[in-house]
Amino acid sequence: MKRRKAIGRILMITGGAITGYSGYKWWDWTKGPDFDYLEKHKVLVAALAEAIIPGTADAPGAKDADAGSFIIVMIKDCTERKAQNKFIDGLKELERYCHSSFGKSFEKCEPGQKHQTMVHFEERGKSYGGIMGKIENNFFGKSFFETLKNLTVLGYCTSEAGATKGLNYSLIPGKFIGCMPLQPGQKSWATR
Repeated sequence: MKRRKAIGRILMITGGAITGYSGYKWWDWTKGPDFDYLEKHKVLVAALAEAIIPGTADAPGAKDADAGSFIIVMIKDCTERKAQNKFIDGLKELERYCHSSFGKSFEKCEPGQKHQTMVHFEERGKSYGGIMGKIENNFFGKSFFETLKNLTVLGYCTSEAGATKGLNYSLIPGKFIGCMPLQPGQKSWATR
């Protein structure tokens, strides 16, 4: 009889802990986002975008295309609350990771340290494959790093600098040629 009571109590405590943690996570994702933190860390967001699409001698980077400001506007105005909180929490976690691993902020890290940080967060943000990945994305939303990558590419490719200098842009491309071979080293087209 004592064994049944012990097992029952263990199950009740475990269920209570799971319910409490789930409630906390739900509250954490649905609370009002900390937009002041996001505005204060514009330089960090710009540095992260530049780490994803760095500038070269013949093409501007994400910082030149002002993708950092684009990301902040998209997070504030065009993203649901759960994704806003996940993004801001991801920024805070990235700052903690850089300070604990390298003793400095992401912007002041060397290129190798920036790369290591980006790889770390990309690995952490990978979702499961197949149906489990779809369920995870529907219920929990996309990870911080996936949102960052998507918005960086969108901001870069839709900016004037990215579309005209980073991609191959032709205002009036001429007649339609369905299958045209690309030349070696040719840029991708900005218009489709």
